[in-house]
Amino acid sequence: MVIRIISIIFLLIQLQISFAHPPGLSSADLTIKPNGLDAKITFAVQDIEAFVPMDSDGDAEVTDDELGKATHRIVRFVNSELTILIDGKETQATLASKVNFDNQNNTTVELQYLGKPLTSIGIQSKLLSKLPTDHKQYVTIRDAAGRELGKKLLTQKSNTLDINLKNNAASPTENHPTSTFIDFLKLGVEHILTGYDHLLFLFSLLVVTRSFWPAIKIITFFTIAHSITLALAGMNIVNIPSTIVEPLIAATIVYVGLENIVRKDKVTTKQRCILTFFFGLIHGFGFAGVLREMGISSIETGILVPLFSFNLGVELGQITVASVVLPLIWWLHGKEKISKYLVPVGSVLTCLAGGYWLLERTILS
Repeated sequence: MVIRIISIIFLLIQLQISFAHPPGLSSADLTIKPNGLDAKITFAVQDIEAFVPMDSDGDAEVTDDELGKATHRIVRFVNSELTILIDGKETQATLASKVNFDNQNNTTVELQYLGKPLTSIGIQSKLLSKLPTDHKQYVTIRDAAGRELGKKLLTQKSNTLDINLKNNAASPTENHPTSTFIDFLKLGVEHILTGYDHLLFLFSLLVVTRSFWPAIKIITFFTIAHSITLALAGMNIVNIPSTIVEPLIAATIVYVGLENIVRKDKVTTKQRCILTFFFGLIHGFGFAGVLREMGISSIETGILVPLFSFNLGVELGQITVASVVLPLIWWLHGKEKISKYLVPVGSVLTCLAGGYWLLERTILS
């Protein structure tokens, strides 16, 4: 019965295994130029491919040649789903548009609009209505000198941003720093609560604890470590492709699960904290992937507030999960018949989940 209960818990995790991270995130950067307006729209490739098929030969791989042939269709699609208002009038992009693909699986569409705004700028992202309901798009608008005029995290329910250039501001609720702080705080909480690989890693670290302070030390080392690499990656100081980071995250889960099985109670709190710190550095790069997907990877784009509030949201979500899970773990350890199965059974299932993610992100990708 004990084994069945633990197995059911992990089965529920497995049902979400293909959704280790939340659905798409994107960004839109608008910059006023002397002769018009430049827009840079960044999406994950899979978000665009859902509407503009790129794999023309159906071999499940998108080659550089196929990407090149799809560029014109991508531009037309993005342009049709993006409404730009200059001084209250809808404006169409010129033919001088570019599409770039990077090693982070992102597609960047650069659009140009003629006519320099004098009184107002408006943007409506109609594409959000076609994407998953929790897709978010971070929009920033700047003047020619690079000074930020307005910013907003667009959603399906609120997909517009309007800037009054006479007042040199957006509406108070849209442009206020508190709005951005809260938006990214929520995003951080959502990311950790739906980041099942990160949660499973944390569980595999905590399942061997039996008291308060060892658990607190482990959580603290994990927090410090992933905060360091989240900051480094978020500010584009260190940039590691997701094709490397994501398999490594899965490997950390497998390793900790195996260590729990092999070494059992022989692992000291100090050893576990050291391991947590080094593996936490890897998970921090995974957290930073969210900000990269939104195109927020430089100080010029106002990274500091999103970076701090996103990380704080991750910590709040992590603390919330730990406050629920830890009492349950300690209670189960207090049951003699359950305690002897908790770590080995939980760790085997952890290894299976981590192994699946590892295969999915390497051989099966």
